[in-house]
Amino acid sequence: MISLYTKKISGVWFGVASNEKKVFATTFGFNKERVLRNLLRSIPCNMLFQHLEKASSFSEHVMALLRDVYNGKDVSFSFHLATDYLSSYARKVVKTVSLVPLGYVTSYGSVAEAAGGSPRAVGRVMALNPFPLIVPCHRVVCSVFKLGGYGLGLDMKLEILRREGRGYTSKREIPVNGNRLSLFPVEFVLNKLRKDKKEITKQKQGPLYFS
Repeated sequence: MISLYTKKISGVWFGVASNEKKVFATTFGFNKERVLRNLLRSIPCNMLFQHLEKASSFSEHVMALLRDVYNGKDVSFSFHLATDYLSSYARKVVKTVSLVPLGYVTSYGSVAEAAGGSPRAVGRVMALNPFPLIVPCHRVVCSVFKLGGYGLGLDMKLEILRREGRGYTSKREIPVNGNRLSLFPVEFVLNKLRKDKKEITKQKQGPLYFS
């Protein structure tokens, strides 16, 4: 049986669905009911579940790690994710995105090159990612360093990325499935957003005329 647990930490609700051996889903947000709905949507539909008010030590451990990722901290995971019920392609995408380290982002196209499929197919998998924060879909952006999509809202995605900035300046590549996954500093995204915002402000102000 899967146990669902939600907890509010520093104003943010975090949710975990697990069976003490594997994590089936995670989520977070500012509304308890929505967090619980997201957990229910992500777990396998043929499995029994229960909602617990008191968490096990395992759930508390996962919850603490979710909080740390949300706050921009570097963490490592020692537990297993229940991915058997995902399609083989979704598992490839999830595994690939899990390799994107703190301080970096990748693009939908880069993930597609490493895992197969198209950027659009990668986006569909990320939209249904059952392990937000653990599988850092917030680190997947458009090829031109725009934010792209995010189920929990682009403002949330941006805030997490801001906390993850480490001042890196160089692109990296890591081997994945015999291919290469391109990684870019978070600052590339933040700089792009600042540039776009400045350009929008300039356009709103219009041309200046002097007599």
